[in-house]
Amino acid sequence: MTSPALSPGTVEQIVRRAGRPDFDRWAEQVEHCGHCARPVRLRGRLVGRGPDGRRQEVYSTDQEPDRVLLVRCGNRRASVCPSCSREYAGDMWQLLYAGAAGGRKGVPESVRAHPLVFATLTAPGFGPVHGTRTTRGGGTGRCRPPRGKPQLCEHGRPTWCTRVHTDDDPRLGQPLCGDCYDYPGHVAFNWHAPELWRRFTITMRRVLARRAGVLVADFRELARLSFVKVAEFQRRGVVHFHALIRLDGPGDYAAPLLPLDAATLAAAIEEATAAVRLTVELPGGPVALRFGTQTDTQPINGSPAAELTPERVAAYIAKYATKSAEDFGLGGQRITPATLPYLDLSDHIEAVVRTAWELGGHPDYVGLRRWLHMAGFRGHFASKSRRYSTTLGAIRGERRAYRQRQAAEHARQLGDQDDADTTLVVARWKFTGLGYLTGGDAALALSAAARARERREAATDARQSTLDREAAL
Repeated sequence: MTSPALSPGTVEQIVRRAGRPDFDRWAEQVEHCGHCARPVRLRGRLVGRGPDGRRQEVYSTDQEPDRVLLVRCGNRRASVCPSCSREYAGDMWQLLYAGAAGGRKGVPESVRAHPLVFATLTAPGFGPVHGTRTTRGGGTGRCRPPRGKPQLCEHGRPTWCTRVHTDDDPRLGQPLCGDCYDYPGHVAFNWHAPELWRRFTITMRRVLARRAGVLVADFRELARLSFVKVAEFQRRGVVHFHALIRLDGPGDYAAPLLPLDAATLAAAIEEATAAVRLTVELPGGPVALRFGTQTDTQPINGSPAAELTPERVAAYIAKYATKSAEDFGLGGQRITPATLPYLDLSDHIEAVVRTAWELGGHPDYVGLRRWLHMAGFRGHFASKSRRYSTTLGAIRGERRAYRQRQAAEHARQLGDQDDADTTLVVARWKFTGLGYLTGGDAALALSAAARARERREAATDARQSTLDREAAL
């Protein structure tokens, strides 16, 4: 895949930037902000108190290129900023892995022995859609082969599909008949998915208490349910949840005081998922929402030789934390039906958005129209119980402290002991813009990001080759 040709104006901007005497410092800023795709431009200064107690200016952006400091945008969406989303995914991996394996981030290694299950809770069907199928022999099967005599739906369209779809087929997730598809139910599920999850956790505690032979009121004194979940959009535009669910004791990361193992926890998850119901109002009357029947539960084995380890599950779930509804052509900004013709949407997703807009006029769905860009889903894409593991804020704080220690050490190595011993008194910053000043700057940053990625991949391959050689010996 070749890069698109740059316009003459962009090339001129690149040459102008590269010819400036402060180019090296600009490139250093780009590197320090992680080659962010749209960095935040700040202007300001730092004032500190030196060893003699007098205030002095420690830093000012007046000496920086363009008189601004570039910092990360921090957007978690991979389609918006690959660099920041990669850092976010790394932070999520640390959070997930700490709670699954322990031994880091303040989580004791003993939690590895607690019952732990990787669960996927899907949405129900709202009408037949195109999809991929796997045959009994492990091959790729036909989409929806007819059962018995082929029949048309009430709108005269086929209820079957004999094609073998590839993973990049745009028809995947599209309904066989849009008129038969339950769009109000689809949007209602996305809107109420957070409440369904809340009811699921309540039901889980009741099921576990019954299986352990104790009262629900006594369950909290003997065990606690800890979890972390990430929401993912399926191809049809409806969310489902990937979750790590762990059984703890009443204290911080203590072992449960009930004789429940991972297999019992998995069975309880399946029972609770099937039992959860939420009756909601729709224009056509009340509807009972529930999770789908394809619930998947896999106990996690803490052994390094196991097929499903905490490391693999953490990596699998973390990648979904950087995704959103952009795969359907929806962006991160709020939209209205008037903007739909300007978006690259399939007929199915456009129908979902229009249904969400219409349903937003219902008194039970106030606020739904603010979430059209998320196909009606209003929940957090990643959330956890309070004591599952560490927090994203704590992880970012560790990284911030590490960088501050690096800066202080660098100052000492340069012999600038006064600056190293200066105590920060006040920092004043002013937001001046988002993104690079010119297309040429953005192209230079993109090129630098590609080179940095190639270096990382080469280093990873080298480490893997070393591990393979050591394993062979």
